[in-house]
Amino acid sequence: MEKQALRERIWTTLDAEGVNRFPYPPEGRITNFAGASEAAGRLADTDEWQAAETVKSNPDAPQLPVRRRALRDGKVVYMAVPRLRDEKPFLKLDPAEIDDIDGATTISGSAKHGVPVGPGEVPHIDCIVAGSVAVTESGARVGKGEGYSDLEFAVLSELGAVDDETTVTTTVHELQVVADDEVTSDAHDVPLDVVVTPERTVRTETTYPRPDGVDWDALGEEKLAEIPVLQRLQPN
Repeated sequence: MEKQALRERIWTTLDAEGVNRFPYPPEGRITNFAGASEAAGRLADTDEWQAAETVKSNPDAPQLPVRRRALRDGKVVYMAVPRLRDEKPFLKLDPAEIDDIDGATTISGSAKHGVPVGPGEVPHIDCIVAGSVAVTESGARVGKGEGYSDLEFAVLSELGAVDDETTVTTTVHELQVVADDEVTSDAHDVPLDVVVTPERTVRTETTYPRPDGVDWDALGEEKLAEIPVLQRLQPN
């Protein structure tokens, strides 16, 4: 299925089933869902999570419980500045330096409490938490369509901060898990290793290849002009 059609179907289904949660409307978002806290708790029970010391998370509402759990578990959390627009494009949330975990893990709070870090200051990331609109049990993922999650991974890959040892996870509602043949994974799409819903944990054993850096040929001039870290990394 074409990705935008799938997104719209998922947004409509979550709304019709009454499982989407604030913020509204679900369209155009990484949709918050009933059971997000339970999914975060289930993710925290995995060996991959417990072994991780550093977590890179998306900023969206359904992963708020994940970010809070990470800090409470003593993990250092990294979040991207929206659209990677700053010279220091990541925010570091260190639980040793944060008193208000609940406040620090919101979108606005992360900007207040997070420490901006430059590309060379991001250490190896043990676990990535991605926001998703739809996923498959084989590890394909569909985001909201702007491409920043995949681009952030590509940048971190260029910097050596993510590699084959990095676990890529997501938390979603069960209604966001679709059949394998409904998603075509493109070369720049980052596959998922672990999919967690409030009811179950799926280790995808994905066979989709990971991008190993920025696909410069596919990058538009506008995005390149707007993102300083891309200008820094661009090959001569």
